[in-house]
Amino acid sequence: MTQLHDLDSRGFASDNYAGVLPEVLAAIADANGGHQVAYGGDVYTARLQEVMKSHFGDQAEAFPVFNGTGANVTALTSLLPRWGAVVSAKTAHINTDEGGAPERVSGLKLLTVEAPDGKLTPELIDLEAWGWGDEHRAQPLAVSITNTTELGTLYTVDEIRAITDHAHSLGMSVHLDGARISNAAAALGVPLRDFTTDAGIDILSFGGTKNGLLYGEAVVVLNPEVSDGIVYLRKLSMQLASKMRFVSAQLIALLDDDLYLRTAGHANAMAARLRSSLEAAIASGAISGLSFSQPTEANAVFAKLPAGVADRLRESFRFYDWDAAANEVRWMASFDTTEADIDAFVAAITRELAV
Repeated sequence: MTQLHDLDSRGFASDNYAGVLPEVLAAIADANGGHQVAYGGDVYTARLQEVMKSHFGDQAEAFPVFNGTGANVTALTSLLPRWGAVVSAKTAHINTDEGGAPERVSGLKLLTVEAPDGKLTPELIDLEAWGWGDEHRAQPLAVSITNTTELGTLYTVDEIRAITDHAHSLGMSVHLDGARISNAAAALGVPLRDFTTDAGIDILSFGGTKNGLLYGEAVVVLNPEVSDGIVYLRKLSMQLASKMRFVSAQLIALLDDDLYLRTAGHANAMAARLRSSLEAAIASGAISGLSFSQPTEANAVFAKLPAGVADRLRESFRFYDWDAAANEVRWMASFDTTEADIDAFVAAITRELAV
């Protein structure tokens, strides 16, 4: 097939815009050929279980799925009875960007709270964690957090432990949306299990697409006592791949030899370069009118621009408005973002905002 896109086109809209890691493409090719048992009975999915256990502990069990929404819906459904509800930040992906799938597909209720930095705390959880035994209220039986959050912020190990201890004391289980879990691990500088298994997380959605996979994520059950029927729910949620070996092979490639850390760490570093370059331009008086609306703790930069500037910049670099009314935008760095990409973008912003 003739190549249809411009290889020199770069942007900062989403880490989903990036292509596929060469190592992942090679893993898919290596898994091809011959016959393997379908629906997860293959040797690659068996190997993935070993790899996941090495990262999350011997009790961990991985269930590969197609995508992040499917991972979240399947994971949360396995935690809750039909009358159950999930407490999350209002900005959580399960609330803002999944088309109502958790509620429409799973039938659960989302109880959302305002979290200006995207992070829940025990105190914020308590705003919705009440009413047990009240037949008129959906029962709050789970908490969902995201690391890194939709606002690019980062939960520390201690912050996650405080949440899980509090939730568990209330009889609630805890789900971690790990769409960017690799970026969190790279930013924290600790093993994956330190802020998941050892911090009390019960189940997580392990993201791969935003960090160089062609497609595929995994639900990872860390506490088998709180997750029920996931082997059936995955199929019911239309997330059971017949040729699962190709999802598993990608995840193995990402997790083997710390590839996930190197790629996510690079994306984080490029976001830090973007922010520090713009901060230097502000400090020197070279530009004005730009401010940052969230800390830059992983691979996302949130900023506010003067009216009209974002649209002019988008003529050369794609990115999204976060809050158009407030002129707030989001810039994402990816595993394949280069220093030259950052410098070109900074130069474009500088031209627009030059004093």
